Amino acid sequence: MLPPLSLRRFCCCCSALETAATATVTTTTKRNLVFLGSPQVSASVLDALLDSSQAPNSIFQLAAIVTQPPSGRGRGRKLMPSPVAQHAIDRGFPQDRILTPERAGEETFLSDLRALNPELCVTAAYGNILPKKFLEIPPCGTVNIHPSLLPLYRGAAPVQRALQDGITETGVSLAYTVRKLDSGPVIAYERVVVDDIIKAPELLAMLFNIGSTILLRKLPSIFDGTARLKAQPQDHSKATMAPKLRNDESWLSFDQEAKVIHNKVRAFAGWPGTQAKFQVIDMNGHPNVLEIKIITTRVSDASGSKESGDGITFAGSALLVPCAGHSWLEIVELQPPGKKAMSARDFWNGLRGQKLKLL
Repeated sequence: MLPPLSLRRFCCCCSALETAATATVTTTTKRNLVFLGSPQVSASVLDALLDSSQAPNSIFQLAAIVTQPPSGRGRGRKLMPSPVAQHAIDRGFPQDRILTPERAGEETFLSDLRALNPELCVTAAYGNILPKKFLEIPPCGTVNIHPSLLPLYRGAAPVQRALQDGITETGVSLAYTVRKLDSGPVIAYERVVVDDIIKAPELLAMLFNIGSTILLRKLPSIFDGTARLKAQPQDHSKATMAPKLRNDESWLSFDQEAKVIHNKVRAFAGWPGTQAKFQVIDMNGHPNVLEIKIITTRVSDASGSKESGDGITFAGSALLVPCAGHSWLEIVELQPPGKKAMSARDFWNGLRGQKLKLL
Protein backbone atom coordinates (compact mmCIF):
# COMPACT_ATOMS: atom_id res chain seq x y z
CA MET A 1 0.00 0.00 0.00
CA LEU A 2 1.25 3.46 -0.83
CA PRO A 3 2.04 5.91 1.96
CA PRO A 4 -0.36 8.77 2.65
CA LEU A 5 -0.03 11.94 0.60
CA SER A 6 1.61 13.76 3.51
CA LEU A 7 4.64 11.57 3.01
CA ARG A 8 4.45 11.31 -0.75
CA ARG A 9 4.32 14.98 -1.71
CA PHE A 10 4.87 14.18 -5.38
CA CYS A 11 2.67 11.06 -5.54
CA CYS A 12 0.36 11.05 -8.55
CA CYS A 13 -0.54 7.37 -9.06
CA CYS A 14 -0.63 4.11 -7.13
CA SER A 15 1.32 1.69 -9.28
CA ALA A 16 4.86 3.02 -9.61
CA LEU A 17 6.23 1.49 -6.42
CA GLU A 18 4.82 -1.91 -7.38
CA THR A 19 6.28 -1.52 -10.87
CA ALA A 20 9.71 -0.62 -9.48
CA ALA A 21 9.56 -3.52 -7.05
CA THR A 22 8.79 -6.07 -9.77
CA ALA A 23 11.65 -4.70 -11.87
CA THR A 24 14.06 -6.91 -9.95
CA VAL A 25 12.13 -9.93 -11.23
CA THR A 26 11.70 -8.88 -14.84
CA THR A 27 15.11 -7.21 -15.25
CA THR A 28 17.53 -9.58 -13.59
CA THR A 29 20.60 -7.89 -15.06
CA LYS A 30 20.00 -4.64 -13.17
CA ARG A 31 20.12 -4.13 -9.43
CA ASN A 32 17.77 -1.75 -7.64
CA LEU A 33 19.52 1.30 -6.15
CA VAL A 34 17.89 4.06 -4.09
CA PHE A 35 19.50 7.50 -3.85
CA LEU A 36 19.07 9.81 -0.85
CA GLY A 37 20.07 13.49 -1.12
CA SER A 38 18.57 16.94 -0.62
CA PRO A 39 20.65 20.11 -1.33
CA GLN A 40 21.76 21.34 -4.73
CA VAL A 41 25.33 20.16 -4.20
CA SER A 42 24.21 16.52 -4.11
CA ALA A 43 22.43 16.88 -7.46
CA SER A 44 25.75 16.12 -9.15
CA VAL A 45 25.68 12.66 -7.55
CA LEU A 46 22.13 12.18 -8.77
CA ASP A 47 23.20 13.18 -12.29
CA ALA A 48 26.03 10.65 -12.24
CA LEU A 49 23.70 7.87 -11.12
CA LEU A 50 20.99 8.75 -13.64
CA ASP A 51 23.47 8.92 -16.51
CA SER A 52 25.16 5.66 -15.52
CA SER A 53 21.88 3.82 -14.97
CA GLN A 54 20.74 4.70 -18.49
CA ALA A 55 23.84 3.23 -20.13
CA PRO A 56 23.19 0.01 -22.06
CA ASN A 57 25.66 -1.97 -19.93
CA SER A 58 24.54 -0.54 -16.58
CA ILE A 59 24.41 -3.02 -13.69
CA PHE A 60 21.80 -1.02 -11.75
CA GLN A 61 18.64 1.00 -12.10
CA LEU A 62 17.55 3.96 -9.99
CA ALA A 63 14.45 2.60 -8.27
CA ALA A 64 13.62 5.71 -6.23
CA ILE A 65 14.91 9.00 -4.86
CA VAL A 66 14.50 9.92 -1.19
CA THR A 67 14.80 13.58 -0.23
CA GLN A 68 13.68 16.14 2.32
CA PRO A 69 10.01 17.23 2.20
CA PRO A 70 9.02 20.47 0.46
CA SER A 71 9.81 23.54 2.55
CA GLY A 72 8.78 27.18 2.53
CA ARG A 73 11.23 29.39 0.65
CA GLY A 74 11.29 32.91 -0.74
CA ARG A 75 9.36 35.94 0.40
CA GLY A 76 6.01 34.21 0.25
CA ARG A 77 7.34 31.09 2.00
CA LYS A 78 5.83 29.03 -0.81
CA LEU A 79 6.29 25.29 -0.43
CA MET A 80 9.01 24.21 -2.82
CA PRO A 81 10.55 20.78 -3.44
CA SER A 82 14.10 20.19 -2.30
CA PRO A 83 16.77 21.05 -4.89
CA VAL A 84 17.39 17.34 -5.53
CA ALA A 85 13.67 16.69 -6.01
CA GLN A 86 13.35 19.61 -8.42
CA HIS A 87 16.43 18.46 -10.32
CA ALA A 88 15.00 14.95 -10.61
CA ILE A 89 11.70 16.31 -11.92
CA ASP A 90 13.52 18.50 -14.44
CA ARG A 91 15.37 15.43 -15.69
CA GLY A 92 12.12 13.54 -16.17
CA PHE A 93 12.38 11.16 -13.23
CA PRO A 94 8.91 9.79 -12.30
CA GLN A 95 7.50 12.03 -9.61
CA ASP A 96 5.71 9.16 -7.89
CA ARG A 97 9.10 7.58 -7.18
CA ILE A 98 10.38 10.64 -5.33
CA LEU A 99 9.83 9.89 -1.65
CA THR A 100 9.77 12.73 0.89
CA PRO A 101 9.31 11.37 4.43
CA GLU A 102 9.53 13.72 7.36
CA ARG A 103 11.70 11.13 9.09
CA ALA A 104 13.45 8.10 7.63
CA GLY A 105 12.17 5.91 10.47
CA GLU A 106 8.46 6.25 9.67
CA GLU A 107 6.88 2.84 9.22
CA THR A 108 4.90 3.81 6.14
CA PHE A 109 8.06 5.01 4.42
CA LEU A 110 10.01 1.92 5.46
CA SER A 111 7.21 -0.27 4.09
CA ASP A 112 7.45 1.53 0.75
CA LEU A 113 11.22 1.17 0.77
CA ARG A 114 10.97 -2.58 1.36
CA ALA A 115 8.49 -2.83 -1.51
CA LEU A 116 11.16 -1.45 -3.83
CA ASN A 117 13.53 -4.31 -2.96
CA PRO A 118 16.58 -2.02 -2.99
CA GLU A 119 19.88 -3.87 -2.99
CA LEU A 120 21.85 -0.71 -2.22
CA CYS A 121 21.15 2.78 -0.88
CA VAL A 122 23.45 5.71 -1.60
CA THR A 123 23.40 8.91 0.45
CA ALA A 124 24.90 12.31 -0.29
CA ALA A 125 23.95 15.14 2.08
CA TYR A 126 20.51 13.67 2.70
CA GLY A 127 20.01 15.45 6.01
CA ASN A 128 18.04 12.86 7.97
CA ILE A 129 19.24 10.29 10.50
CA LEU A 130 18.93 6.74 9.17
CA PRO A 131 17.65 4.35 11.85
CA LYS A 132 18.59 0.70 12.27
CA LYS A 133 15.36 -0.43 10.60
CA PHE A 134 16.35 1.49 7.48
CA LEU A 135 19.92 0.22 7.40
CA GLU A 136 18.71 -3.38 7.65
CA ILE A 137 16.71 -3.18 4.40
CA PRO A 138 19.29 -3.08 1.53
CA PRO A 139 21.32 -6.34 1.51
CA CYS A 140 24.37 -4.59 0.03
CA GLY A 141 24.16 -1.89 2.68
CA THR A 142 24.02 1.89 2.55
CA VAL A 143 27.06 3.89 1.44
CA ASN A 144 27.66 7.59 1.94
CA ILE A 145 29.70 10.16 0.04
CA HIS A 146 31.25 12.30 2.77
CA PRO A 147 33.32 15.39 1.82
CA SER A 148 36.23 14.86 4.20
CA LEU A 149 39.03 12.41 4.84
CA LEU A 150 37.32 10.31 7.49
CA PRO A 151 37.64 10.05 10.44
CA LEU A 152 38.36 13.79 10.22
CA TYR A 153 35.42 16.21 10.21
CA ARG A 154 32.52 13.88 10.91
CA GLY A 155 29.19 15.68 10.95
CA ALA A 156 27.00 18.16 9.11
CA ALA A 157 29.55 20.75 7.96
CA PRO A 158 32.86 19.03 7.12
CA VAL A 159 33.94 21.37 4.32
CA GLN A 160 32.99 24.54 6.16
CA ARG A 161 34.73 23.57 9.38
CA ALA A 162 37.82 22.37 7.51
CA LEU A 163 38.14 25.71 5.70
CA GLN A 164 37.53 27.56 8.94
CA ASP A 165 40.48 25.65 10.41
CA GLY A 166 42.65 26.74 7.48
CA ILE A 167 43.43 23.22 6.22
CA THR A 168 45.62 22.84 3.12
CA GLU A 169 44.44 19.33 2.28
CA THR A 170 41.08 17.61 2.49
CA GLY A 171 39.30 14.99 0.45
CA VAL A 172 36.20 12.87 -0.02
CA SER A 173 35.42 9.45 1.43
CA LEU A 174 33.04 6.70 0.34
CA ALA A 175 32.06 4.80 3.46
CA TYR A 176 29.46 2.36 4.71
CA THR A 177 26.77 3.92 6.87
CA VAL A 178 26.42 2.63 10.42
CA ARG A 179 24.36 3.89 13.31
CA LYS A 180 27.18 6.03 14.73
CA LEU A 181 27.63 9.26 12.77
CA ASP A 182 30.05 8.96 9.81
CA SER A 183 31.86 6.08 11.52
CA GLY A 184 31.52 3.21 9.06
CA PRO A 185 34.35 1.42 7.23
CA VAL A 186 35.86 3.43 4.37
CA ILE A 187 35.60 1.85 0.90
CA ALA A 188 37.72 4.47 -0.89
CA TYR A 189 38.89 8.05 -0.60
CA GLU A 190 40.71 10.72 -2.60
CA ARG A 191 42.83 13.59 -1.33
CA VAL A 192 42.48 17.16 -2.61
CA VAL A 193 44.90 20.08 -2.13
CA VAL A 194 43.14 23.21 -0.87
CA ASP A 195 44.40 26.70 -1.75
CA ASP A 196 43.72 29.83 0.31
CA ILE A 197 41.17 31.24 -2.12
CA ILE A 198 38.51 28.58 -2.66
CA LYS A 199 35.22 29.01 -0.80
CA ALA A 200 32.96 26.36 0.71
CA PRO A 201 30.37 26.14 -2.12
CA GLU A 202 33.07 25.59 -4.77
CA LEU A 203 34.96 23.05 -2.66
CA LEU A 204 31.75 21.18 -1.82
CA ALA A 205 30.85 20.91 -5.50
CA MET A 206 34.35 19.69 -6.36
CA LEU A 207 34.35 17.02 -3.67
CA PHE A 208 30.91 15.66 -4.53
CA ASN A 209 31.91 15.46 -8.20
CA ILE A 210 34.97 13.44 -7.21
CA GLY A 211 32.84 11.36 -4.86
CA SER A 212 30.46 10.52 -7.70
CA THR A 213 33.35 9.19 -9.77
CA ILE A 214 34.58 7.06 -6.86
CA LEU A 215 31.07 5.71 -6.29
CA LEU A 216 30.57 4.62 -9.90
CA ARG A 217 33.99 3.00 -9.94
CA LYS A 218 33.26 1.04 -6.77
CA LEU A 219 29.65 0.03 -7.46
CA PRO A 220 30.51 -3.41 -8.95
CA SER A 221 32.53 -4.38 -5.87
CA ILE A 222 29.84 -3.00 -3.55
CA PHE A 223 27.19 -5.11 -5.26
CA ASP A 224 29.28 -8.29 -5.27
CA GLY A 225 30.36 -7.84 -1.64
CA THR A 226 34.12 -7.55 -2.12
CA ALA A 227 34.06 -3.86 -1.15
CA ARG A 228 32.75 -4.75 2.30
CA LEU A 229 35.53 -7.29 2.78
CA LYS A 230 38.22 -4.75 1.81
CA ALA A 231 36.76 -1.65 3.49
CA GLN A 232 39.05 -0.15 6.12
CA PRO A 233 37.74 0.50 9.65
CA GLN A 234 38.18 4.06 10.84
CA ASP A 235 40.56 4.95 13.64
CA HIS A 236 38.01 6.45 16.00
CA SER A 237 40.75 7.86 18.24
CA LYS A 238 41.61 10.32 15.45
CA ALA A 239 38.04 11.47 14.81
CA THR A 240 37.18 15.16 14.77
CA MET A 241 33.72 16.68 14.54
CA ALA A 242 32.21 19.24 12.17
CA PRO A 243 29.04 20.61 13.80
CA LYS A 244 26.36 22.37 11.81
CA LEU A 245 26.89 26.09 11.19
CA ARG A 246 24.78 28.50 13.20
CA ASN A 247 23.48 31.83 11.97
CA ASP A 248 24.84 33.61 15.03
CA GLU A 249 28.38 32.54 14.05
CA SER A 250 28.29 34.82 11.01
CA TRP A 251 29.65 37.91 12.81
CA LEU A 252 33.31 38.75 12.28
CA SER A 253 35.60 40.05 15.01
CA PHE A 254 38.64 42.03 13.94
CA ASP A 255 40.42 41.33 17.21
CA GLN A 256 41.44 38.07 15.55
CA GLU A 257 44.29 37.73 13.05
CA ALA A 258 43.51 38.42 9.40
CA LYS A 259 44.13 34.80 8.36
CA VAL A 260 41.56 33.52 10.86
CA ILE A 261 38.96 36.00 9.60
CA HIS A 262 39.74 35.24 5.95
CA ASN A 263 39.31 31.51 6.53
CA LYS A 264 35.95 32.12 8.18
CA VAL A 265 34.76 34.22 5.23
CA ARG A 266 35.65 31.35 2.87
CA ALA A 267 34.08 28.74 5.14
CA PHE A 268 30.80 30.56 5.71
CA ALA A 269 30.31 31.64 2.07
CA GLY A 270 26.85 30.76 0.82
CA TRP A 271 25.13 30.23 4.18
CA PRO A 272 25.13 31.86 6.65
CA GLY A 273 27.68 34.24 5.13
CA THR A 274 29.74 36.66 7.22
CA GLN A 275 29.05 40.21 8.34
CA ALA A 276 30.67 42.95 10.35
CA LYS A 277 29.79 46.31 11.88
CA PHE A 278 31.56 49.49 10.80
CA GLN A 279 31.28 53.18 11.57
CA VAL A 280 30.87 55.71 8.78
CA ILE A 281 31.90 59.18 9.98
CA ASP A 282 30.23 61.92 7.93
CA MET A 283 31.70 65.34 7.13
CA ASN A 284 30.29 66.77 10.38
CA GLY A 285 31.88 64.05 12.48
CA HIS A 286 28.64 62.20 13.13
CA PRO A 287 28.97 58.39 13.23
CA ASN A 288 26.55 56.00 11.56
CA VAL A 289 26.69 52.23 12.08
CA LEU A 290 26.67 49.99 9.01
CA GLU A 291 26.20 46.22 9.11
CA ILE A 292 27.96 44.99 5.99
CA LYS A 293 28.08 41.49 4.54
CA ILE A 294 31.64 40.46 3.74
CA ILE A 295 31.83 38.32 0.61
CA THR A 296 35.45 38.07 -0.57
CA THR A 297 38.66 38.77 1.32
CA ARG A 298 42.42 38.29 1.15
CA VAL A 299 45.19 38.38 3.73
CA SER A 300 47.37 41.40 3.00
CA ASP A 301 51.06 40.70 2.44
CA ALA A 302 52.03 44.35 2.99
CA SER A 303 53.04 45.84 6.31
CA GLY A 304 54.38 48.95 7.93
CA SER A 305 52.95 51.54 5.56
CA LYS A 306 49.39 51.48 6.78
CA GLU A 307 47.71 53.45 9.51
CA SER A 308 47.36 51.88 12.92
CA GLY A 309 44.34 51.93 15.17
CA ASP A 310 40.78 51.46 13.94
CA GLY A 311 41.07 53.40 10.67
CA ILE A 312 40.24 51.62 7.42
CA THR A 313 41.98 52.66 4.23
CA PHE A 314 41.74 51.72 0.57
CA ALA A 315 44.57 50.55 -1.67
CA GLY A 316 44.63 48.78 -5.01
CA SER A 317 41.23 47.12 -5.16
CA ALA A 318 40.52 46.44 -1.49
CA LEU A 319 39.58 47.96 1.83
CA LEU A 320 42.45 47.45 4.27
CA VAL A 321 41.22 46.53 7.75
CA PRO A 322 43.59 46.35 10.76
CA CYS A 323 43.42 43.06 12.65
CA ALA A 324 45.15 41.40 15.58
CA GLY A 325 48.84 40.56 15.49
CA HIS A 326 49.68 43.56 13.28
CA SER A 327 47.94 41.78 10.38
CA TRP A 328 45.70 43.34 7.75
CA LEU A 329 42.65 41.97 5.99
CA GLU A 330 41.80 43.01 2.43
CA ILE A 331 38.05 43.18 1.77
CA VAL A 332 37.59 42.79 -1.97
CA GLU A 333 33.82 42.31 -2.28
CA LEU A 334 31.02 43.29 0.09
CA GLN A 335 27.30 44.01 0.31
CA PRO A 336 26.00 47.09 2.14
CA PRO A 337 22.50 46.90 3.68
CA GLY A 338 19.72 47.15 1.11
CA LYS A 339 22.09 46.95 -1.85
CA LYS A 340 23.56 44.35 -4.17
CA ALA A 341 27.03 42.92 -3.76
CA MET A 342 29.70 45.31 -5.03
CA SER A 343 33.43 45.71 -5.31
CA ALA A 344 35.35 47.42 -2.53
CA ARG A 345 36.29 50.16 -5.00
CA ASP A 346 32.65 50.98 -5.76
CA PHE A 347 31.83 51.02 -2.06
CA TRP A 348 34.79 53.29 -1.27
CA ASN A 349 33.87 55.70 -4.05
CA GLY A 350 30.32 55.80 -2.68
CA LEU A 351 31.60 57.06 0.67
CA ARG A 352 32.49 60.39 -1.02
CA GLY A 353 35.20 61.30 1.47
CA GLN A 354 33.49 59.98 4.60
CA LYS A 355 35.75 58.04 6.95
CA LEU A 356 35.31 54.33 7.66
CA LYS A 357 36.27 52.88 11.03
CA LEU A 358 35.88 49.69 12.99
CA LEU A 359 33.07 49.76 15.50
